[in-house]
Amino acid sequence: MKIHEYQAKQIFARYGLPIPRGQVAFGVEEAESAAKKISHEMGSPIAVVKAQIHAGGRGKGGGVKIARSGPAEVRDIAQKMLGMQLVTLQTGPEGQKVRRLYVEQGLDIARELYLSAVIDRDRRRIVFMASTEGGIEIEKVAADAPEKIVSVHVDPAVGLAAYQARRVGFGLGLGAKELLAKFVKLMTTLYEVVTREDCSLCEINPLVVTKQGDLAILDAKVTLDDNAEFRHPEWRELQDKDEEDPVELDAKAAGLNYVSLDGNVGCLVNGAGLAMATMDIIKHFGEGYGVAPANFLDVGGGANQDQVTKAFKMILKSPKVRAIFVNIFGGIMKCDVIARGIVAAAREVGLEVPLVVRLEGTNVELGRQILGQSGLAIQPATTMAEGAQKVVAAVRSGSGASGAVLPQRGQSKNGGGAR
Repeated sequence: MKIHEYQAKQIFARYGLPIPRGQVAFGVEEAESAAKKISHEMGSPIAVVKAQIHAGGRGKGGGVKIARSGPAEVRDIAQKMLGMQLVTLQTGPEGQKVRRLYVEQGLDIARELYLSAVIDRDRRRIVFMASTEGGIEIEKVAADAPEKIVSVHVDPAVGLAAYQARRVGFGLGLGAKELLAKFVKLMTTLYEVVTREDCSLCEINPLVVTKQGDLAILDAKVTLDDNAEFRHPEWRELQDKDEEDPVELDAKAAGLNYVSLDGNVGCLVNGAGLAMATMDIIKHFGEGYGVAPANFLDVGGGANQDQVTKAFKMILKSPKVRAIFVNIFGGIMKCDVIARGIVAAAREVGLEVPLVVRLEGTNVELGRQILGQSGLAIQPATTMAEGAQKVVAAVRSGSGASGAVLPQRGQSKNGGGAR
């Protein structure tokens, strides 16, 4: 679960981390009022106006502006920024509508650094990464100058040791005694935030050293681990539904696991492992033909007919979907239940795209019989490879009428398809 910068800083503030004075604004009047308050408290007219969206790269897209002359300039910036479609590298060409702003005091910056804590799933530990190249995407630093990245892994049984924080501080060139002490305290507190708040990512970019010799968190990006939501009822107040995929929200409410992707084949699968394999095989047979999965959708092992119907509707909400591949291995979930859900959903929504169904497992013959007697134009498949080939062929032909099977890559057309 992603949250906004100002929400991340509110969490940081509770732990005593150094953040600049700032205030969220949902309208032009609020933005101007926030600037007046900050200017009065800090004794400086300089303020920074930041668009609040769940994407990075806001500055390059025009979502971060400095107002040097005071509240009146903040008002002008807010009028232009609120309601704009902010396009960054992370939003895609469609951009994201700006609905809220964060007005923050300006600082005298001497240096910009990078610091983050993230879960290293291979080593099952929290890893801190830091770099002297603050304000730049860490991916770019890793590609162009990996030697400028310092990292330490934290043993969960021991916690972050002071010597590890000092090692990172020295790597960032923070050798002065007082400044190094401030950094060790900041990094230790950040570890506390990550563990207590169940964060999967805490990124500070940039972490600045001011000309007065202090540290300040200029920008903050926090992602909360959805698996820990049961421990944090307060997270409901942090959720911004305008920033999230409405289909994914509907899926979550229905107890389904759904993630939108950029392809054109809708996938309905039971089991996360099978869903990943299904996406891989569609990508394999669709490579070179512009065919790829449009979603990850795991209906789970105990889904009922109603959930299957809802899953179908979710898939078809995407205008990019040109065919659907249902790939079910019935264990706990019975194939006849899936079949009835497919038939009910297809009739209810008026299915207009090709549908390929592969069923295997418990009550598979009954499930196939239900599909065959439905009167719907459903293409059956007995193997996952055959189903993937058929759905790719259907997308390429633009029709559900074709039952042709594509040749497996590396085989001739007469060499037979994969089984």
